Amino acid sequence: MSTIPVRVLGGPTALIEYGGLRLLTDPTFDAPGDYPSAGGPTLTKTAPSTVTPADLGPVDVVLLSHDEHADNLDDSGRALLADVPLTLTTPSGAERLGGSARPLAPWTSVTLDRPDGGTLTVTGAPALHGPDDVEGVEKITGEVVGFVLTSDDLPTVYVSGDNASLTLVGRIAERFGPVDTAVLFAGAPRFPALFDGAPLVLDSAGAAEAARILGARRVVPVHCDSWAHFTEGREDVVAAFRAAGLDDLLRVEA
Repeated sequence: MSTIPVRVLGGPTALIEYGGLRLLTDPTFDAPGDYPSAGGPTLTKTAPSTVTPADLGPVDVVLLSHDEHADNLDDSGRALLADVPLTLTTPSGAERLGGSARPLAPWTSVTLDRPDGGTLTVTGAPALHGPDDVEGVEKITGEVVGFVLTSDDLPTVYVSGDNASLTLVGRIAERFGPVDTAVLFAGAPRFPALFDGAPLVLDSAGAAEAARILGARRVVPVHCDSWAHFTEGREDVVAAFRAAGLDDLLRVEA
């Protein structure tokens, strides 16, 4: 079976090469520092990306889980969108961004031509940016979407986006599992004043459980470094997968 290359660039940003297309998740390339958010807490970036947009080369598609937080789309990332032919994101995000942004609601799909002659279908995956058991999460943290990449001749890839709901992971597994590669956003970001400090994205144990639910053959963890509000790092992900007996699934190198 083919292995889909995934290069981790820091924070939520990864480059996926699929059938000759280059797809970039949540572009964040700004320097370390403090980044205020409208109506929300200031986010502190602690480490730079491993590359600059100039070093990245051409990008065919941006898979943007949401546009409202600097740890998922920063100023450099917004500038990059102008040079990318297609950005797939939430319906509300597409309206805010304009330009090449196209809405991808959960369970809707878009089919893209691949340079190698095949096609790639990108399906929006439901996501929840906060705990399952709290009503009105989306009104507080905003609309978020994940992505499932499928093709007749290539393995299935799931990109979770900023999702904290294992219930939704189960629904994705029902439709698309088992998946070959799961790019899981983790890091357990928390704010004490928000949802009593519950994780806004999967914690490490949750990422391991998501991998089990999905029947993933390979897991690439992202969104677990470079920001101060991420309360768990890559070493915590490794430990959780080891405790679950799933550490052979992990691919953690950039």
